[in-house]
Amino acid sequence: MEQLSFFAVPSPCIGVCQSDSRGYCVGCLRSRDERFNWMSYSELRKQDVIRLCLQRKRRRQYAIHKAKQQEQQTQQTSHTPQLDFDAQPISDSSDVDLTDFSLDE
Repeated sequence: MEQLSFFAVPSPCIGVCQSDSRGYCVGCLRSRDERFNWMSYSELRKQDVIRLCLQRKRRRQYAIHKAKQQEQQTQQTSHTPQLDFDAQPISDSSDVDLTDFSLDE
């Protein structure tokens, strides 16, 4: 049974009508079918589409957040060199005795 609504559900369109790689509008996050059939949808279906759009927006924001975290983590690891304290020290050239090497051989 459809719930009564006192007000018409307005279109979520914000005037940015471009599709992303998945086919959703960049502005309102509706699919192509949801945009083209909006006027023929019942009020209940329109509310459902708006709920779906909000879920898509949250997922997109979460993906952007995770990408930024990953980028920051990569930048931190690239700026912090890993020091190997177990490695043998590199000897200074003044420590090498050059008398042991002969050029005559």
